[in-house]
Amino acid sequence: MSITEEPFGTVDGQEVKIFTLTNGNGIKARISNYGGVIVSLEAPDKDGKTADVCLGFDTLAEYQEKSPYFGCITGRYANRIAKGKFTLDGREYTLATNNNNVNHLHGGEVGFNKKVWAAEAKETEAGPSLRLTYTSPDGEEGYPGALSCEVTYTLGADNGLKIDYKATTDKPTVLNLTNHAYFNLAGNGEGTILDHELTIAADRFVPTDDGGIPLGAPAPVEGTPFDFRTATVIGARIGREDEQLKNGKGYDHNYVVKDSRDGKLQHVATVRDPKSGRTLDVSTTEPGLQLYVGNYLDNLPGKGGKTYLYRGAFCLEAQTFPDSPNQPSYPSPVLRPGETYTQTTIYRLGVK
Repeated sequence: MSITEEPFGTVDGQEVKIFTLTNGNGIKARISNYGGVIVSLEAPDKDGKTADVCLGFDTLAEYQEKSPYFGCITGRYANRIAKGKFTLDGREYTLATNNNNVNHLHGGEVGFNKKVWAAEAKETEAGPSLRLTYTSPDGEEGYPGALSCEVTYTLGADNGLKIDYKATTDKPTVLNLTNHAYFNLAGNGEGTILDHELTIAADRFVPTDDGGIPLGAPAPVEGTPFDFRTATVIGARIGREDEQLKNGKGYDHNYVVKDSRDGKLQHVATVRDPKSGRTLDVSTTEPGLQLYVGNYLDNLPGKGGKTYLYRGAFCLEAQTFPDSPNQPSYPSPVLRPGETYTQTTIYRLGVK
């Protein structure tokens, strides 16, 4: 196991680096302190052949200019907030409507994905580890409270890339952090993911309008194209006539994997690429898991000379539910002074 670093450029005079975390099993994670981006994640297939299974770019400039949130820490609030407004303790807050000029998305115009985080790399008993810290000033992107954030990536001997999040605030605020890694288990830029087999341990999902805003209470997956309780090929039902598939332009929905933020880590999803045999298991403490399948990718030039096709990747983003600040029946996204927000998500690679 080891950890190394290399320069990746500068942003406003701040040094940006890539840190490479390696374990003894052929797993290699390259992570930048720009946005906490997982730049690449290499894993062997059933024959021992290694490939990068995350989408991304070769240069820092591309991440700054055209990234659809590849591999980044997403915050302060991942996913959407309706009309860029929410009320907390009787006061209304207004945020950027950076999603089709209608809703707030992924923390705003300059979210955590575009920040240079302070970085500390070290070897730990659990494996090579990268600790990133950033303090978001009170009022940044319209959010109340100075928010001190810490995100730690650790690559374990069990082939799990563990992401631990921690945050505190000096004023009541709302918070929803995740990582927006785009995966293709066949390899970076290797066609679409429609033949990948997906299992999600959830019997409900959150229906949305055509802007990705929840319509209200979660609905049963039973009898819908959203039922992945048993392993199902992603492309099997994606073309069906279905109002929710139409609204999301495919799968772009939050699954209810538990009813509260109880802090308990549980396995929530498995993906397998039948060609390579690579698998990805997702475990999280979060109540929600957003499934997105690259519905807005469209021949985007990526790293290594690859072109990213429509539906050329999937995301499994562990988080609380979309628009929770405006949905009192959902698990609360509110963080108050004296409280500590914690979240853990593990992406574990394997073969089967």
